[in-house]
Amino acid sequence: MSRIGKKPINIPAGVTVDVTAHNAVTVKGPKGTLSREVNPDIAVKVEGKEIILERPTESKRHKSLHGLYRSLVNNMVIGVSDGFKKELELVGVGYKATNQGQVLELSLGYSHNIFFALPESISLKTETPKGKNPLVTLEGIDKELVGQIAAKIKSLRKVEPYKGKGVRFVGEIVRRKAGKTAGKK
Repeated sequence: MSRIGKKPINIPAGVTVDVTAHNAVTVKGPKGTLSREVNPDIAVKVEGKEIILERPTESKRHKSLHGLYRSLVNNMVIGVSDGFKKELELVGVGYKATNQGQVLELSLGYSHNIFFALPESISLKTETPKGKNPLVTLEGIDKELVGQIAAKIKSLRKVEPYKGKGVRFVGEIVRRKAGKTAGKK
């Protein structure tokens, strides 16, 4: 039994949810509007201040779709009311991050700087606190898009296990390896 799919989704104040006949769910809130097509097998109902998703059978496919679409609709509701935020830090000597509007400029130890254009729905902030690593903050209402862009930026310089240099999430724990030991027997 899908325990996630059975949970109803609470609709916070200021958020409206519309479901069309073709199972397209549109969520409007103070931060913006999101819409998504839900599989026609899954029934979406808005009852009072709750969204309830139901599946027709107990087949494995319907169970997995039930939990998936419940999570996706819940993320839409959270996104339009609170939004999502990802923070990345650049660990390494000479690593820098600046932005001109929606274009992120990264200096990651390569022979050239990397220019990364972001979509308009994502807000970008870069800062370099004195004595600390540069930070890149991404904010938006679409959890999938924010996470995808953060993963793409992170893939530009993966964290290496010996010195720990690279792009990582703030608070991410990196497993370190011991280097070579000096001296002969």
